[in-house]
Amino acid sequence: MSQHRMSRTFRYIISITLLLSSLWQHAGAQDTIMFPMKVRLGFELLGSSKYFYEKERTNLEFTVSADLNERVSAVLSLGKTDHSYKRYRDTSFLLYNYTTNGTYYKAGLDFNLLKADKSQGKYFVGMGIRYGISHFNYEIPEITTENYWGKTVTKVPLTDEWAHYIEFTPGVRAEFIKNISMGWTVSLRKMIDPGTGRHQKPVYLPGFGNGSKSFSPGVNYYIIWSIPFRTKRVIIQPEPEEEEEDMNNPNQNSDMNNNGGFRQQSGASRF
Repeated sequence: MSQHRMSRTFRYIISITLLLSSLWQHAGAQDTIMFPMKVRLGFELLGSSKYFYEKERTNLEFTVSADLNERVSAVLSLGKTDHSYKRYRDTSFLLYNYTTNGTYYKAGLDFNLLKADKSQGKYFVGMGIRYGISHFNYEIPEITTENYWGKTVTKVPLTDEWAHYIEFTPGVRAEFIKNISMGWTVSLRKMIDPGTGRHQKPVYLPGFGNGSKSFSPGVNYYIIWSIPFRTKRVIIQPEPEEEEEDMNNPNQNSDMNNNGGFRQQSGASRF
């Protein structure tokens, strides 16, 4: 008899274990997704298009990014700029020609604020941070100064410098064709070191903008080609369900009962 009971007990334990395992696997399948991890190659559109209506400046920029997880990507950018001012007037008594060209490098991270089930590897709404280095040379072949004693002509020879800055890039990106995306970022750049000293600041810095300012905003538009390289299983935390206020708020029900009791007592006291 005892052996029969033990046999039944073991069968119950095995059945319950199999049932719990099945439920756990089913719940796991509902709470996980397969997220495509990607490498992205991007080209900045706005800077290159300016050449057609702004001949004195040419800018080309390429970016490479790789997903570290479903929300964070490592980013590396490389750009080249040629810039010139012809007969630039600083004051009514000072005229000069200014030319600069160079390359810049930016490295940092992008943080996607969308959850994995919303972004799906296709959409981005978030913020990026970059550390930028600009390697450039500049030259002022002619500086003309006019004053009471007459006109003076001088020049600044070709000079090679390095500048450093930090860039914050809030932006959005969306896939409109399979593995092809477009997006834009607002670039908020803060100067660390212009490379030319405190009293001599460059008119224009490749990758930064106006070198005479410590802060330089801008807008960039990108077209991006995505290359999936693996998939990652991502657990999606279920969002808490909103409870009905009238049915599930005990304080409100208690207040209603108390008010009802008070009205009944008040009504009874009238007689």
